[in-house]
Amino acid sequence: MTGRSEVNRLKQRLDNTFKRVKGIGQDTELQADFSKYLCVLVSGYLEKAVFALVVDHARKTGAPSLQRFVHQRTKNFTNANSQKLINLLGDFDQTWRISLKGFLVDDLKDAVDSVVNLRNIIAHGESVGVTYQTAADYYLRVQKVINHIADLCD
Repeated sequence: MTGRSEVNRLKQRLDNTFKRVKGIGQDTELQADFSKYLCVLVSGYLEKAVFALVVDHARKTGAPSLQRFVHQRTKNFTNANSQKLINLLGDFDQTWRISLKGFLVDDLKDAVDSVVNLRNIIAHGESVGVTYQTAADYYLRVQKVINHIADLCD
């Protein structure tokens, strides 16, 4: 399976979850609870997508030993905020660092950093005020970042 096909599989699963949550009705407390869950899923999606893309890049361009190294070094890639993404991609190629740093500005950087921060706050049992629309907006912006990373890895 290629990196992009794995990203598409992950995206389809997350799209389906967003559709189910959107259909739960007007219960605002239930929507808020599920919106937190969506933020956690979006953060995980970012991590898994980046992992799939960089491992596939190593598979396509390197020896088996490089593939194993990249797999081992990135399989536990967590808390994928904007700086960690820039550092990881920059370790592959300096032009990738420059490209991603220039791309991850304003609302895209905010979405990546916010979804990771929200995930950590939620995981530690603290209260957050996040709506379905906020989670959906973050998801759309994170998807743009993933598409840019996919283009770099190709």
